[in-house]
Amino acid sequence: MERILERYERYSYAERQLAANENERTGSWTLEHAKLKARMEVLQRNQRHYMGEDLENLNLRELQNLEHQLDSALKHIRSRKNQLMFESISELQKKVSLCIS
Repeated sequence: MERILERYERYSYAERQLAANENERTGSWTLEHAKLKARMEVLQRNQRHYMGEDLENLNLRELQNLEHQLDSALKHIRSRKNQLMFESISELQKKVSLCIS
């Protein structure tokens, strides 16, 4: 009888530990889900702003910051485009010089 009670206590303790761990994980996942959902909403809002949408709620400082970010991005885009164009021109000049020679 004593062995049966010991086994029951061990099983009961293990079951409580599993349940506690499961509750802890569920709470952690719930918190993580809420954080990710909030982050996704911020990213979607920023994307709409970058597309020129939903600007009515932005104040002057936020609009200036957005404009600065877009100007900076446009400079990077133009720089990369120019780099590719120069590389293409260089390749074409090499081909022309090979054909002429």
